[in-house]
Amino acid sequence: MKQPAPTQDASDRAVRSHGALPYRSDIDGLRAIAVLAVVLYHFGVPGLEGGFVGVDIFFVISGFLIGGILWREYDATGRIRLGHFYLRRFRRLAPAFFAMVLVTAALSWALLLPFEFRELGKQIIAATVYLSNVLFFGQAGYFDTASDEKALLHTWSLAVEEQFYIFLPMFILLLSRNRRALLSALAGCWLASLIACVWLTAPYQSATFYLFPFRAWELLSGVLLAIWGHETGRLWRGHAALSVAGLALVAGSILLIPAGPLFPGLLALFPVLGSVLLLANGRGQNPVNRMLSARGAVWFGKISYSLYLWHWPVLVLSLYLRGAYAGLWEAALWMALTVALAWLSWRYVETPVRRARVRGVVILAGTVTASAATLALGAWLYVNDGLPARFGPETRIHIAASGDFLQDWSRCRTPSEGPLMGIEICPIGPEGDPEVLVWGDSHVRAMKEGLDLVAHEAGRPGLIIWRAGCPPLFGIRKVESTATLAQDTACTDANLQIAESVQRLLSLETVLLIGRWSYYASGTGVGLDAENTIAVHPLEAPARRDMRQSDIIAEAARATVARLRDTVGEVVVLRQPPEIAQYDSRIAAREAAHEGWPLARQPVTEPSIARSALAQRTDPAEAPWRAMAEDGALRWIDPWPRICDAEACHALHGDTGYYFDNNHLTNSAAMALRDLFAPVFAGDGGTGS
Repeated sequence: MKQPAPTQDASDRAVRSHGALPYRSDIDGLRAIAVLAVVLYHFGVPGLEGGFVGVDIFFVISGFLIGGILWREYDATGRIRLGHFYLRRFRRLAPAFFAMVLVTAALSWALLLPFEFRELGKQIIAATVYLSNVLFFGQAGYFDTASDEKALLHTWSLAVEEQFYIFLPMFILLLSRNRRALLSALAGCWLASLIACVWLTAPYQSATFYLFPFRAWELLSGVLLAIWGHETGRLWRGHAALSVAGLALVAGSILLIPAGPLFPGLLALFPVLGSVLLLANGRGQNPVNRMLSARGAVWFGKISYSLYLWHWPVLVLSLYLRGAYAGLWEAALWMALTVALAWLSWRYVETPVRRARVRGVVILAGTVTASAATLALGAWLYVNDGLPARFGPETRIHIAASGDFLQDWSRCRTPSEGPLMGIEICPIGPEGDPEVLVWGDSHVRAMKEGLDLVAHEAGRPGLIIWRAGCPPLFGIRKVESTATLAQDTACTDANLQIAESVQRLLSLETVLLIGRWSYYASGTGVGLDAENTIAVHPLEAPARRDMRQSDIIAEAARATVARLRDTVGEVVVLRQPPEIAQYDSRIAAREAAHEGWPLARQPVTEPSIARSALAQRTDPAEAPWRAMAEDGALRWIDPWPRICDAEACHALHGDTGYYFDNNHLTNSAAMALRDLFAPVFAGDGGTGS
């Protein structure tokens, strides 16, 4: 005869009597909300401004479940079986993680350029030893565009959780003899972590986002909730209004919290509090919990770990191949692939290992072996520079150019006294008081290796001062789309200081000006960087309404040259190397590497540009400099004859890439063209050509 189903009250009494937490379908539903928020946000579904807070929801859930497990064991036995605890974690988390890493590495072998594959090796190592959050903390921020190219960026949150799995049991064991002191210490850690997170988010947002001490309060919120529930015999069946409030906080966070420098800080309180309320009332009979316990929500909750693991590599590698999605419909197709991979991972990797009746030593040995394999793989990729031999010579020329933009700036320093106090200065050539000042923007950076070598060859000390996007001109201020207000202000302040300081640098005999003159005169980039804009304004008085930006630059150029001639003597100006509008070495390398792939982006790069296409942009920018050169006020160095032929200008010369992007030269080009600067450092008064 069929036995009647146990009542809810009977089930609750059984739970309390055995001190165990039963399966709660509402928690899987909350997991579903968390993971879907993250996935939809990352794939660019509109309206989910704060979808990234799904990670915060996961933190609270992990704290609640792991804290509950550890506290019930501690309460019942007075100790914690660390080996048993970690074997359960390995069994639960390791198989799907290693599967994701190995598949991602295999696909990346076919897709990524060498320097990107090398970086993946570093990411694999960091993720395997649970330190990827520390690695990414030292790199670009989570919300920066560069994050879209890091295939294992999402493992930062897994690293935070693994660090929590080390911290919490050790902390409980350390203070296990004094229950009251343990509870007080946990509460104190929660408060200290929260205060530090709120206080330091503004000045150190990257640290508070990535590092465990500033995220610990989110996990500890779940831990303290679990402990409170166990100690008070809670049945997790509060008033329905609390569940509604919790859902409102979670949903509002997902919909409204803005990405950027204010998160986590105070904003993280909303998803955390919402998650706590939902967990604290998750077994009550109310519409919110019925929604969380619905079959679809539970299914996504069950695959949530694998879904989180797979969604980011699918996103990064698909965008890497495609460049951009054709629309939301294509994003939906890639999300569907992600869900399919997650189900396969859950069904054939997670579940079999979790249910397998194998001894703990087998789980430990498997985890150690897989860890050693991934560490060896990561080290191999890193040591071998991402295996550049995978690609043919046509691809490798672009690859070489894309990596040929790093210089040695170890001699640079920022004086704490003197006329250039507070400005970074970089000596070039032999030691000694500088006789040549090279002043400019990032084009100086691009030319640095050639300038340094020619200064050594001439035996004449020089000094470089450069600031990206900052015209080497007196009497102006700039507002640039790619710069912050602080960076724009720093440009103005530095130029004012240089204007006052050059006359106090008594050893100076020559000033060489290098800049992207067409960018400043036109106010925009061109071709592949056409979205970049810069507005230039007179510093002393507002510009006339009929005054074009090229006129402002022309007046500043004349004033700058006149002042430098009065204080230093000789002024030399480098003609800006031609802009190869549709060239970028990294994009070109990807296009060459992915040629023939059915889903690859359509090529957009062109390594050459007709000279006739350059005149309209360059003529207004060069006019004031050419006029002053004809009048003898400055020396004009022209690199164009070495980069262009009669018809066009070229980014590639033989088997050497001369351009990093559409306007910056590579180190190889700087070295090849360094003889153009030999007269400057020889001090012979010759003319460049």
